[in-house]
Amino acid sequence: MTLEQLVEEFATNVTAQTAAIFRGDAKVGNRHADRYIAAFEKLRAHGDEGREALAVLLKHPDVDVRTMAAAYLLRYRTVEAKAVLEEAARGKGLVAFECQYTLKGWEEGTWALDPE
Repeated sequence: MTLEQLVEEFATNVTAQTAAIFRGDAKVGNRHADRYIAAFEKLRAHGDEGREALAVLLKHPDVDVRTMAAAYLLRYRTVEAKAVLEEAARGKGLVAFECQYTLKGWEEGTWALDPE
């Protein structure tokens, strides 16, 4: 898979997981989470080139995709990723809660989605 295909795999499965969660289908949601995590791991195997490829999603029109990419890119693109998460955290609903939790983990030093 190319880097672009991996980025698309990440985005597609974040969107699919969100849809499954809203349908109440945790099993399908978890399957999609496994897929976007695997896509990230493959991107990460390319080092910063893979992270740069994922960074295009920081401007994705879907807030779920944008914030999930930001969560994974906090260490690499801290300023941009925090800005995306902080903006979404000011909203309401599940995305806002998830962003607040991610930012809290970052500030507390417990965040570990992309360790050095």
